[in-house]
Amino acid sequence: MNLHEYQGKALFAEYGLPVSNSKVVYEAEDAHKACRDIGGSKWVVKAQVHAGGRGKAGGVELVDSPEDAISFAKKWLGKRLVTYQTDSNGQLVNSILIEECTDISEELYLSAVIDRDSQRVVFIGSSEGGVNIEDVAKNSPEKIIYEPIDPLCGAQGFQARKIAKVLKLNTEQTKQFTPMLKNLMKLFVEKDLSLLEINPLVITSGGMLHCLDAKINCWRNGNSRKSFKSI
Repeated sequence: MNLHEYQGKALFAEYGLPVSNSKVVYEAEDAHKACRDIGGSKWVVKAQVHAGGRGKAGGVELVDSPEDAISFAKKWLGKRLVTYQTDSNGQLVNSILIEECTDISEELYLSAVIDRDSQRVVFIGSSEGGVNIEDVAKNSPEKIIYEPIDPLCGAQGFQARKIAKVLKLNTEQTKQFTPMLKNLMKLFVEKDLSLLEINPLVITSGGMLHCLDAKINCWRNGNSRKSFKSI
């Protein structure tokens, strides 16, 4: 079962991970109140579909007025968004995520998947975020780390430091990253996830790590990962 971005970020917040202040709307006129509730003078509006490439397809915009947020919602709610990850019919947009703006200094990549052979969760990290990780793996494999983590032991500090080195984090950011990795691993195991992806994981202008996106897949219909060997 795939989760929408706003659902994934709600889980992130539940596990103490840094996410943007946001609201999700299902009616265009609700966008005005959402912007006012969030505060600020600029907002990011995102069509919610189970596919990447929304920005290039016009499904993500930066707006500087609640009226523009309403216009964006009217444009997409009830319509189908076609991206490079959808077929020609696209996917129906039923909700819009409205977020506060984040000042971005750098974009990184972080994800977690299950390695069936080792029966472990593998975290994949790269200093190249905001792009297709497949392209990075093909063109710059030295910029990617694959770190297997035993689900019974959880993420260890030395593993966080290994990933942080590839992400090119400084000392303070590595201190932030260590509990983040542990919480992400805890989330992965406790919620029976099959995929977790943050693309991008950003460093803000203030030097803080921030989860700017969230892609989460869960096991469907009770196909739980209680035992890794059953997968």
